Amino acid sequence: MRRLILEEPTSKAAIWGRRLALLSILATLGAVVAARLGKLDPTISLSIFAAGLFLAVTALLAAGAAAVVIWRTGRRGVGLIVATTLLATLPLAYPAWLTIKAFRLPVLNDISTDIADPPEFSRSAKALTARAGRIPPSLDATRRAPQRVAYPDAQPIVVDLDVDEAHALALKVVGALNWRLVEERPPGQRAGLSHIDAMDRTRVMGFADDITIRIRPLAGQSRIDIRSASRLGRHDFGANAKRIAAFAEELQTQLDESR
Repeated sequence: MRRLILEEPTSKAAIWGRRLALLSILATLGAVVAARLGKLDPTISLSIFAAGLFLAVTALLAAGAAAVVIWRTGRRGVGLIVATTLLATLPLAYPAWLTIKAFRLPVLNDISTDIADPPEFSRSAKALTARAGRIPPSLDATRRAPQRVAYPDAQPIVVDLDVDEAHALALKVVGALNWRLVEERPPGQRAGLSHIDAMDRTRVMGFADDITIRIRPLAGQSRIDIRSASRLGRHDFGANAKRIAAFAEELQTQLDESR
């Protein structure tokens, strides 16, 4: 007589953990794609992304519960637990890295090379339309002070060019960095200042950030100040300072190539 061998059932918690992990990946990827394509309002995209992260955390909790059940009852599902852990970790990795960065960086979303007198964003109809009517709020020197320690390289740039040449160079740098040019005002008026407004996109979600550049004539030189401000959130995780550094580096590259 043949003996019937019954296999232990698979842990339901392990099954649901994998399902939740897959849903978390779909939600976070969907939010990123929709945000980059401009199909959803940024706040809605962020809400969907946050929901995906919540699903990932819930999946890890389910995997933990499944591990306990399997240990006590001998049920199947170890492979599902491993898969759940790997899948749920994917959407959580980048936010976890940003959280670590946030602990060592100041809570700022607006960085300027001139703390005492930051460049002002244009308020023309064209510029306001490009920024959806938003005007980055002014921050006094006291609130900007933490950036001196966190981003010591965010300093004014002085070049041995007259203001017209410096303006043309800055426009060239904007193009090389693939920033969207919003508006430019060549040197004029009594002070001889020139002004450039531009936009850039965040790396992952593709949200718009605003940039303004002011060029001031000096004796035989020009001083370039740049300000970069995020539209969303109180913390930029260093993105604006990195953008300013990229501008300075590309400007130096352009100067070296022109010699």
